[in-house]
Amino acid sequence: MSASAESRPGSPSDTAIVTDSTPYLPDRLIERWRIHQVSLYVGWEGDLRPERDYTDLDAFYAQLHESASLPTTSQPSAGDFLACFEPLVSAGRDVLSIHLASGLSGTCESAREAARLLAEAGQPGRVEVLDSQTGAGGLGCLVLVAAEAAEQGASVDAIIDLVREARESLDIWFCLDTLEYLRRGGRIGAAQAMVGTALKLKPILTFGTEIAPVGRVRTRERAFERMVAYLRELQERGATDWIVQHAQAPADAERLVEQGKAIFGFDPLFCTQVGPVLGAHLGAGMLVGGMTRPTPAPLQAS
Repeated sequence: MSASAESRPGSPSDTAIVTDSTPYLPDRLIERWRIHQVSLYVGWEGDLRPERDYTDLDAFYAQLHESASLPTTSQPSAGDFLACFEPLVSAGRDVLSIHLASGLSGTCESAREAARLLAEAGQPGRVEVLDSQTGAGGLGCLVLVAAEAAEQGASVDAIIDLVREARESLDIWFCLDTLEYLRRGGRIGAAQAMVGTALKLKPILTFGTEIAPVGRVRTRERAFERMVAYLRELQERGATDWIVQHAQAPADAERLVEQGKAIFGFDPLFCTQVGPVLGAHLGAGMLVGGMTRPTPAPLQAS
């Protein structure tokens, strides 16, 4: 984000930006950019709760580690999205709703159903739903790009073009202690090929339309070294922003932030912990992302 990211917000723009609960953005950025969120659900034995209700992440991850069964996760309903969208479009605002990759969740489909119902009802505002084709901090980066463009007065179509352009230059890697949670949860995607050979290794993966393998190493320290090398590669490729996320690995995240600051010369866009929905499928691990933001023609002349 630009230096204006920490400036005081002005009046709400004509376009509202909505996302789900899985970018795990810090509250300061959610509030600064007036981002609306619709929560996914997670829980054990049918006790599904909105992800935002899990305020004690240590307790959640402890239960995840100790439980013989994995928690169930679920996308928001169309009704959940209607409750978010309707006040916005009734006020005449347009909405751009950007979500977790459709290959990983049905969240986009629920949002599209809500948008269809509002259009049929003749609401004055327009709702567009965009599949981010990524997750976690990668989704968060794209949401922030959209929110900044919306504040500058860009149209929905211009913001969509900008987010798609930003997605082309976005990478997000993450390392896990094991593929077991992904395998048991059925979200393993192309990383399935690593099962059997990598369950005792430390897989390096990437978020896209599905979770895909990048590599594997034998120890957690070696995985950390790969993350540092990845940040250095991003910097050499001209990345203008970088992030760190983790799941129950605050010491590793802090070490990675310090290494990244030495590489980039500035702080990460954010450093946060991954919450219960993605944590249920990833287990304990560390996520890293970086992006190069293009300058959109509608906002600034070349």
